[in-house]
Amino acid sequence: MSAPRVLFLTQSGELGGGERSLLDLAAQWPSEREVMVLADGPFVEALRARDVPTSIEPLGALASVKRESGAPGLGALTDVARLATRVAKAAKPMDVIHANSQKAFVVAAAAGLLARRPVVWHLRDILTTAHFSAANIRAAVMLANARAAAVIANSEATAEAFRAAGGNADLVQVVHNGIPAGRFDAVTVADAANARRALAPGAGCVVAAVSRLAPWKGQHVVIAATQTLPDVHAWIIGAPLFGEDDYAAKLRAQVKGLEVSDRVQLLGERHDVPTLLRAADIVVHSAVDAEPFGRVVVEGMLSRRPVIATSAGGVREIIRDGDTGVLVPPGDPVALAEAIRRVRAMPAALREVMVQRAYDDAVSRFSVEAMVSNVARVLSEAVSGRPRRT
Repeated sequence: MSAPRVLFLTQSGELGGGERSLLDLAAQWPSEREVMVLADGPFVEALRARDVPTSIEPLGALASVKRESGAPGLGALTDVARLATRVAKAAKPMDVIHANSQKAFVVAAAAGLLARRPVVWHLRDILTTAHFSAANIRAAVMLANARAAAVIANSEATAEAFRAAGGNADLVQVVHNGIPAGRFDAVTVADAANARRALAPGAGCVVAAVSRLAPWKGQHVVIAATQTLPDVHAWIIGAPLFGEDDYAAKLRAQVKGLEVSDRVQLLGERHDVPTLLRAADIVVHSAVDAEPFGRVVVEGMLSRRPVIATSAGGVREIIRDGDTGVLVPPGDPVALAEAIRRVRAMPAALREVMVQRAYDDAVSRFSVEAMVSNVARVLSEAVSGRPRRT
């Protein structure tokens, strides 16, 4: 079955997890494709750097509609109509529209009607009131039930939340994200050693936490845990991408208040994440709410470093506790600190077995090739009219 021609539509120009997954998907798509982004930013630059045909159509008033919002205003609805017309025109030469985010799906649902093309929503969020208003969830699910040819969920946890919110179970297919292993395999021992010397010379143990800075991502938990581990250094890698600057300021204040400035480094956005992960001793995932998937968990596994992760959401589909990593309760710095102590105390041979199992698991279960193949299957079924059974 050949892959269909696809118009990929997404809302953010920032390089968050969903955009990074789309970047790998579009860059390796084996057929004609275009990515239309509803905002300019680093994501557009990254797409063009990998020779992916890319266009920009600004969101306009629709950008002001937040996850926590209720019904959109007249200006936002007008922009949906405007964007739908543009998207429909771009979709005409294609077979299917792939919507990579919720706002993109709203626009795509209308554009699909105009262009007479099926629409597939790639759902990368757990639809609960921890992140979305109840009105927002109801509207998204009703629209999906009415207009989506299929819904791709990035984990069983994401799929279950969609079904629990009233989503049509027949629409949903799970396709886990794929992470390219080559970027991590290419890091040399010398690369890692140089990074370690530059950032944490003489540190007994370094833990690395990679994510955009946001309260639910739980960087404050890592800082609190580090305060109780006198010889542990922490690298907090990431930036506030979606208006979480106040949280970034709180993290800086927390570091100062706990007097750990000599051991906790907020490194900001970095382009050498694979090197930093290899330079660390332990990779930590610390989300306080359920993670839809958990890219950094897989990245830690590919880095051949022990991974400690929050036991919630899609992470439980990635890590087998005690076998390919260690799971801890969300939002518990005491449990996280204890897990760091346990991993450090493990015999080297046992730790190496766990790390190798994790690496092999990540390569076999979360490859970009598997992601592309499975998404292509779902989109091909959407074009042929097979996914919907109602």
